[in-house]
Amino acid sequence: MGFTINHDDSEKKQIILESLNLIEWPTVCRHLSTFAITPQGRKGCERFDLPLDISSSQELLYQTLEIGSLDIALDGGISFQGVHDLEIILLTCSKGGVAAGEDLLKVADTLRAARKLRKVIFDQLIRPRLSQLVKNIATLPDLQKLLEFGLDEGGRIADRASTKLSELRRHRSAVRLQRKDILQDIIRKYSGLLQDNIVSERYGRPVLALKAGTSDQIKGMVHDSSASGNTIYVEPQAVISIGNRLAKIDSEISDEERRLLASWSKEVGINANIIAQLGDILWQIEFALARARYSKWLNGVPAILEKEENTLFEIKDFRHPLLVWNDLHEKKNTVVPTSFDVPSDLKVVAITGPNTGGKTVALKSIGLAVLMAKSGLLLPCTGSPRLPWCENILADIGDEQSLQQNLSTFSGHILRISRILNAIASSSGTTLVLLDEVGAGTDPSEGTALAIALLKIMADRARLTIATTHFGELKALKYSDPRFENASVSFDSETIKPTFHLQWGIPGRSNAIEISNRLGLDAEVIKRAQEFINPASVENVNQVIKGLEKQRERQQAAAEDAAALLAKTELLHEELLNSWLKQRQQSEEFNEQGRFELESSIREGQKEVRHLIKRLRDQNASGETARIAGQRLRQMEKGNLSDKRIKNMQSWTPKIGDKVRLSSIGKAGEIISFSDDGMQLTVLCGVFRSTVGLTEVESLDGQKADINPIVKVKTSHIRKNFSLVRTKKNTLDVRGLRVHEAESVIEEKLRNCSGALWVIHGIGSGKLKKGLRKWLDSLSYVQKVVDAEPYDGGPGCSVIWMVD
Repeated sequence: MGFTINHDDSEKKQIILESLNLIEWPTVCRHLSTFAITPQGRKGCERFDLPLDISSSQELLYQTLEIGSLDIALDGGISFQGVHDLEIILLTCSKGGVAAGEDLLKVADTLRAARKLRKVIFDQLIRPRLSQLVKNIATLPDLQKLLEFGLDEGGRIADRASTKLSELRRHRSAVRLQRKDILQDIIRKYSGLLQDNIVSERYGRPVLALKAGTSDQIKGMVHDSSASGNTIYVEPQAVISIGNRLAKIDSEISDEERRLLASWSKEVGINANIIAQLGDILWQIEFALARARYSKWLNGVPAILEKEENTLFEIKDFRHPLLVWNDLHEKKNTVVPTSFDVPSDLKVVAITGPNTGGKTVALKSIGLAVLMAKSGLLLPCTGSPRLPWCENILADIGDEQSLQQNLSTFSGHILRISRILNAIASSSGTTLVLLDEVGAGTDPSEGTALAIALLKIMADRARLTIATTHFGELKALKYSDPRFENASVSFDSETIKPTFHLQWGIPGRSNAIEISNRLGLDAEVIKRAQEFINPASVENVNQVIKGLEKQRERQQAAAEDAAALLAKTELLHEELLNSWLKQRQQSEEFNEQGRFELESSIREGQKEVRHLIKRLRDQNASGETARIAGQRLRQMEKGNLSDKRIKNMQSWTPKIGDKVRLSSIGKAGEIISFSDDGMQLTVLCGVFRSTVGLTEVESLDGQKADINPIVKVKTSHIRKNFSLVRTKKNTLDVRGLRVHEAESVIEEKLRNCSGALWVIHGIGSGKLKKGLRKWLDSLSYVQKVVDAEPYDGGPGCSVIWMVD
């Protein structure tokens, strides 16, 4: 069937298997298997068990993400070279059988490949799930060395395998050489009697080709003759005894080789369970690699699975994987994505629309999305898909008509729906139900009644039921039961073709008469058809639906514009808030300094005026005294006016890019940077750079700089909550940097950061992540560093939490 399910109830198992076939899950599994490497890997991808709980599904997803990142980072990807299917070999050895040398060499190759894979994969910091998987596997190095020592390439037993075997083979070689020399002497001596000078072989014995009638010239044993009778093949008497000796030696060699193979097979049989466990782990790794490569091919994203039954279904722009596969082979780009946004309180969705419009594709799409997420695959969609973990995905799609079982289309649907209801009743987990053309195949009025009753029951028992229908009465359920919603596949009445877009909240409108008219059906038929229905009511309904469709399009466009405007507004608000806080701080400090200077000036002026008044009131004061006092008052007035002008001149605030003049050398230049406190700046004069104080420059029109130190404004406690969500502002990408370069960039970012900071470092070789984690652990103001969630980058992204 392409998969297996662990269920005891046969009827429940039957409907689940039927549902998976109807959704075309086995085809997806076959496509997945093409990304496996070994034959056993491809076989396993087609027959793997679906996870039985959400933790198993999440574990598969983490494995997919970890091995996918490693596969991309390695030059040439992860290799499974040397991994073989050992199932039959282990079965033979465990039962006391003797495996061939080639099979035993496969065992050694697999053990070596497993050790190499463990070395490549194991890294508990970067790949904790896969590292835990391979951490305690036994690769039996002693057994591997034993087999590799005793076997040469191709499975031939090496001479070094045993001393006896080595001696026997050397003895055989010497005897063969002796026989060869004797035969060559005979050939030279009796060349005139021979048809040729070649030593042939018959039945494993060396023979010479003698001419007919000359056999009495060379004594020996005749083994064969030619078809014409002109040539006879004789083994000379001189080498018969040597041949017998060689046969005996060959027998002894065979016995020794069989003894060695039996010994090695026994060792393999003793460790059969360990090797079988190793093979299972290698299959899990290859399965994860196949999922990662298939997901990458689909441009998939990880889904967020939740255990709660009332979790919403939120999938944006899902592309049916089978249609994507067909597009690739046909070199087209025609897949229309489908989005699902089903709130937690919604239980039934009725999809209406024309035939071949994409209703069934939409049904299968959400079913496959749930199954793919459940199996640890990434979904071919955009954003961060979120959906509940469903224990059962049950479907009634297609025609169940059977002549053998005397079943009509309607009867077949009813039997399958009955099994679906029984499966729901026997299960306590979350269930997704997919019904195609519910209530069809019988009288429309009775079919409608059955469909309404069935969907009402499904709303009570299943998490979500999606049903396609042509019954108009089902469209009205939304307005009497808040658990129901309408959806439709749109249709272009101008081109008379479906657009395959799924519209939520809008029922499909009737197009039968309009399509028939555009296709050229006889006008009299069209006219009669319109007379048999209520034209006013049908046209009114169609106009309402058409208006809803146009309103939905306007709302969609307005929502997109509003989202873009909101994003810009939030950025502007943040910039304005920071600017306002900075200006307020600077203004408060400036006002405080001005007030202090003003109060000091007033006190000094009052003191001097009192002194002058006292002198003028002195009885000994002369006209000269009065003149001097008046002159002093005019000087104070002039000084006060001068101070005001100076203050007006000092209102200029320099900024980067301004042209200024260096007072010390009289040269003009451009400001390129400021110090952290704002009291020093760097000026570029031609190719000359100079760092000077703020008081040492003036504008080109002679204004002095307004001396106001830059005060860094810390984010208030209220805005800290925004750092709990990853945004562009609290995310830093350091991929491609060295460790010390990344440390500098991160440290600069942490100075102005509160809450959490997301640092994207990738996975790669893991050196960058290790170096940063070690450095961050040494910082007193860093509270903790953890891996990001899968949808935020997983092990390729670290989240840094600051000490409050």
